[in-house]
Amino acid sequence: MKKELQTVFYRNLWKENPVIRQILGICSALAVTNLAVNSLVMGLGLMFVTALSSFTISLLRNYIPQRIRMIVQTLIIAAYVIVVDIFLKANLPEISKALGPYVGLIITNCIIMGRAEAFAQKNPPVLSLFDGLFAGLGYTIILLGVALIRELLGFGSVFGYSLNMVNFTPWTIMVMPPGAFFMIAIFIWISSNMMSKRTEKAKLKKQEAK
Repeated sequence: MKKELQTVFYRNLWKENPVIRQILGICSALAVTNLAVNSLVMGLGLMFVTALSSFTISLLRNYIPQRIRMIVQTLIIAAYVIVVDIFLKANLPEISKALGPYVGLIITNCIIMGRAEAFAQKNPPVLSLFDGLFAGLGYTIILLGVALIRELLGFGSVFGYSLNMVNFTPWTIMVMPPGAFFMIAIFIWISSNMMSKRTEKAKLKKQEAK
């Protein structure tokens, strides 16, 4: 179980990261990453939904008829999204308003359905729970990384706290959607370079071993 968890952790956070490796969840990444606090709340919401929906789908996988599995999965995901939406509206109304329709659109996030179809349908509940949790964590880390840079350069603040930088001129483009495109592209470029270098090193080691 420990080895399986390590594999799931590494795969979802790096090797098959939903955002920079699979290019999923891009719409929300573009929309909410101008402020770090919004990205954090969005990421935590997605982690909650992905983990519990994967757990529930795995728990019920032997009882759901194959021909209607997508409908059932969507209903399960929607139920958890409604819980997140109600919680945010009741406890964090300002953030809920800032996130707008993107909380509800978690239902259509390809990351959740992807983990349900690719993993939860074929694996036990506890492992599926962690798979969903780590997939959401991988998404959250990238969102936070993008948001921290965009907020710092666009507003001169981090998590809403002004850094009072001397002679700082805000980069207006960083708080606009193109800023998110640029940052995500840079993250993808860095990860692709690192993966290609690791692959080359692995090939060299195999050749040396022969």
